[in-house]
Amino acid sequence: MALLLLVTTVGCDRVTKQLASTHLAQKPTQSYFADTLRLEFAQNSGAFLSMGSQLPEAVRFALFRVGVGIALLALLGVALKRRWSGALLVGATLIFAGGMSNLIDRIVHGRVVDFASIGVGALRTGIFNIADVAILLGGVLMVVGSTEHQKRSVQNG
Repeated sequence: MALLLLVTTVGCDRVTKQLASTHLAQKPTQSYFADTLRLEFAQNSGAFLSMGSQLPEAVRFALFRVGVGIALLALLGVALKRRWSGALLVGATLIFAGGMSNLIDRIVHGRVVDFASIGVGALRTGIFNIADVAILLGGVLMVVGSTEHQKRSVQNG
């Protein structure tokens, strides 16, 4: 199941980034659902909300390619060693898939394609992609899963 989730998540992210590059680049922002959803093409050389995009290239390379690669391998190693299951495994898989897809962009293109934002009025998210959603959802599931794991450990211990 984890492998299917990994492949599906990376596949959806890759396809939507390609669609954004093809249909949104060099076009005005598209607004839907009373401007709750905006689709707009952006290229992000930094991290979440473009943090770090102004850093020198060598620092961005070390942080966003090497550092992220090491962190993803560490996450994979811990998940396998501890034989995570349930919400922990699903969360780790989503984080790994989203991180891997964004890492592919950074390695191949030097930046990540973002294309969506949501909000009401002036209250808006930053521009994001499917990989970012997977990472966020994975983080939430890992918190839930670790809380459940700790409760079971206390009950069984």
